[in-house]
Amino acid sequence: MRTVRCNPHEEYKQCIVLRDDLKLSKGKAAAQAAHASLLSYERAPVHDRKQWKAQGQKKVVLKVENLGDLYSVREEAEKLGLPSALVEDAGLTEIPPGTVTALGIGPARADAIDKVTGHLELL
Repeated sequence: MRTVRCNPHEEYKQCIVLRDDLKLSKGKAAAQAAHASLLSYERAPVHDRKQWKAQGQKKVVLKVENLGDLYSVREEAEKLGLPSALVEDAGLTEIPPGTVTALGIGPARADAIDKVTGHLELL
C-alpha cells in the first residue's frame, strides 16, 4: 500500500447539501446524505479522493430552502468543474418517487468548494 503525501496547504473536503423544505426525518436525511456522499465521491478524480481520505474525509452537511436553490448550487459547482451528484429518492418511505433530496459536492479542494457553498447554513 502506497502512502499518500498531503500538501498541508491544500485542504480537501466534501459538502452534502440537503433540502430543508422536505422536512425529512433524521434517519431519512442521514440516508440521503450517505447517498450524496458516495455518488459524488465516485465522480471525483482519484487524486482528490486519495488526498481527502488521507486528511480524514472531512464532510460538511448544509441546507438549502428548496429545490430551486439546490439546482443553483449544483450549477455553480458544475461551472467550477467540481464533482457533484444529485440524489433522487426511490419513494419507498416518506416522499414520492423521483423527489430530488440532496446534492453531494466533492471531495475536492476546500477553497474551490467554499466558492459554491460558503454562503449556505449548516443543517
